[in-house]
Amino acid sequence: MRPLIGLLLLFGIFSAYILFSPLSGSNEKKYFFVKTGSNFKDVQNEIVNQEILSSTFYFDIICKLINYPGKINPGRFEITQSTTLFGLIRKLKSGQQKEVRLVINKLRTKEDLASKIGRQFEADSIEAIHFMYNNDSLKKYKIDTNTMMCLVIPNSYLFWWNGSFDKIIYRLKSQHDLFWEGKRTEKAKKLGLSTNEVYTLASIVEEETNATADKGKVASVYLNRLKKGMKLEADPTVKFAMRNFELKRILHGHLTYPSPYNTYLNKGLPPGPICTPSISTIDAVLNAPTTDFLFFVAKPDLNGLSNFSADYNTHLKYAKLYQDALDKLFGKTSD
Repeated sequence: MRPLIGLLLLFGIFSAYILFSPLSGSNEKKYFFVKTGSNFKDVQNEIVNQEILSSTFYFDIICKLINYPGKINPGRFEITQSTTLFGLIRKLKSGQQKEVRLVINKLRTKEDLASKIGRQFEADSIEAIHFMYNNDSLKKYKIDTNTMMCLVIPNSYLFWWNGSFDKIIYRLKSQHDLFWEGKRTEKAKKLGLSTNEVYTLASIVEEETNATADKGKVASVYLNRLKKGMKLEADPTVKFAMRNFELKRILHGHLTYPSPYNTYLNKGLPPGPICTPSISTIDAVLNAPTTDFLFFVAKPDLNGLSNFSADYNTHLKYAKLYQDALDKLFGKTSD
């Protein structure tokens, strides 16, 4: 009898250890994911498949004790260094999931955004692509397939892992509206542009220069060209039109690439942004200085800054210096 009592006691101690000791032995956080539409059998399988437990024996015991599941709550459930099996099951029962922090910096295409969403959320990239290329889906947000990316203000956002792509867009639209509310919209009107047009122009400036000191002046060049009815002739729009972002030099042969985004062929702004510009670049456009600049070209020392000019002859001199510097660095090229 005593050996049996001893075995039961050992089993009880071991069980208590399993139930109330941390699931994770490292300092790194882990997550347990429960997909939308899962049943209890799915949760049991995933607790093993995701390597949270090696079997469901103790998991099943606790679930019966605390009457889980009353219902299955989908989501992303955090496992910290102190999370026990009992604690995890309580999170699953209450639906206490952990939000996902989505950090958006510079993206160029809708596909880039869809890929980022697909890597971090239950909503997959295919769902996101279908949504962003469907004007019927976008209509309620007062955007279309060209201006969709105007909703994306680079920032850090918190979302539920299992939220639909529609909910993600709704949140981006809410933040977009807050961003433009008030002074920024007033400044856009003074420039004679809509907020989407400012965003699109800022996307070109973002791709033209990384130099903070030059962003306002680059914006002034394009604003002056728009006022005069000149073509913008912005090299980054050619790269975007061709979807070739690795081009180091834009040659004459590239300038005729047929696309509404090619500002060498078409007057005015392209139909939508060519990247997601930073907040500082958007503000650089809104606060662009008044200049008579119509041209700019990188300085021949290739330090990231540009030479600006109001007349074409001066621009040609600066352009020759830059071209010579490129030829020296990369060798002469032909079209």
